[in-house]
Amino acid sequence: MSVRPFGATPAARRVAVLVVLAVLAALALAFGGYGLARADAGLSTRRATVDGVPLTEVRATGVAGRRPGVVIAHGFAGSARLMRPIADTVARQGAVAMLVDVAGHGANPARLPGAGRDAADSRAILERDLSVAVAYLRTRPDVDPARIVLVGHSMGAGAVTRYAAGHPDIARTVAISLPDSDDLPDDLPDGRPDGLLLIVGGAEFPAFRDTAEATSRRGVGRRLVVVPGVEHISVLFAGRTHDEVAAWVGGGADPPRPLARLAPAGLLLLGFGLGFVPLATLLLGRRPRPSRPAAPTPAVLAVAASAAGLGALVGALAPTTRLPLAVGGHVTGFLLVTGVLRAAAARWWPLPAATSTPVPATAPVARRAPVRSALAAVLLTGYAVTAVAVPIHLGFTSALPVGDRWWLLPVVAAACLVFLTGAELATAGRSWRYAAVGGIAVLALTASAVVGLAPGFVLLVVPLFAVLVGWQAAWAAVLRRAGPPRWLPALVGAALLAWPMATTLPLS
Repeated sequence: MSVRPFGATPAARRVAVLVVLAVLAALALAFGGYGLARADAGLSTRRATVDGVPLTEVRATGVAGRRPGVVIAHGFAGSARLMRPIADTVARQGAVAMLVDVAGHGANPARLPGAGRDAADSRAILERDLSVAVAYLRTRPDVDPARIVLVGHSMGAGAVTRYAAGHPDIARTVAISLPDSDDLPDDLPDGRPDGLLLIVGGAEFPAFRDTAEATSRRGVGRRLVVVPGVEHISVLFAGRTHDEVAAWVGGGADPPRPLARLAPAGLLLLGFGLGFVPLATLLLGRRPRPSRPAAPTPAVLAVAASAAGLGALVGALAPTTRLPLAVGGHVTGFLLVTGVLRAAAARWWPLPAATSTPVPATAPVARRAPVRSALAAVLLTGYAVTAVAVPIHLGFTSALPVGDRWWLLPVVAAACLVFLTGAELATAGRSWRYAAVGGIAVLALTASAVVGLAPGFVLLVVPLFAVLVGWQAAWAAVLRRAGPPRWLPALVGAALLAWPMATTLPLS
């Protein structure tokens, strides 16, 4: 008679894996939290709302005397929190940094008309918000009003360049990823502004580099820097970018730490991601689901592609495009229509089951108590919101709802729930097919932006959308191993998809 080694049973191995994942998750969360706390070392932060504009003041402690003041403006769909690493860098050089949440972004509940289209009315609002920030910064007792510097990214780069061109009292300006527009660079008055640093990522769309090069040639005291290997967002976290900004502002020699917040936030995301596995197993247990006949894979993917294509067409005309959420209204319509079409195909036009392999028989699965399922749904959905909102808000960009975002959040979540439910029904819970169907949706959304059905800015948010789709597909696979109600993976996934969309895309 053979003796099975201790711990070698499948159940024991599963328990060991869950314990390891729980320990790794706890370590990642602990180190991530510690790293974020350390990122504030030597800095003081003060928040204020002036004339309705949320401002965040960052300065290094222990610096005496009058110092430069730097107003920092984010880009479209950004926030003051996205630009916080730049603020940390200039503050450690001895300057006072003033971050601004412009209308429609971050903690600012006001809407930005024409958001993303560089319209005249949106430019006026951006200039007004910058004026508030500059005027307030000049009132700070330790700021030298003759040494005001402006820094902007993308939409914010256009705004600070125009503002500095009309205000010669601005000492220097930094434009990161300056966008193409009707009045840049040809119509800036008299070659202003002077003292302009232009930074562009080497992997950005060619139009950004072309605009930066043309602007650098039409003025004196200008410098163009191309940061290799980075695109429109990662340029903000590149060491070369921070070195150039620090040198342009001037001051001390404290080396920049552009990843001081992003890296710990990544550890938080990793910790929450790993922690979901033991948590879901604890709440739901582990039980096999009854096998269901599965349609041939090519047929499933063909139906998914057709639904996504029609979703891109019909979604562009859906009433959701009128939601006051720039880009998000179109994406919401696309998800809603695509999900309805997939669910309809699974319900009323079922594909023939595959006959090449027999469906294994399984024993009846005992029903889980409804109370336990409901409790698990509440806890896991709350965990999903925490897992996506906390790391993003602390280490990347603003992810807390304000103003109209409170009612937009359930609307976007409902569309995401329909989309994911349709994917679940269309794939009969097969995880790799489910992931493939999500990938098809990402490709369809990208194609719709390329051909003009969706706003062009969709191309910049597609990478984030793809990451979120992959994330929720992985968690859905974890949940299916516990045999939950079919709606539970869709509910948890909807929280992951909807929260960033509703809280980070601009109010328009």
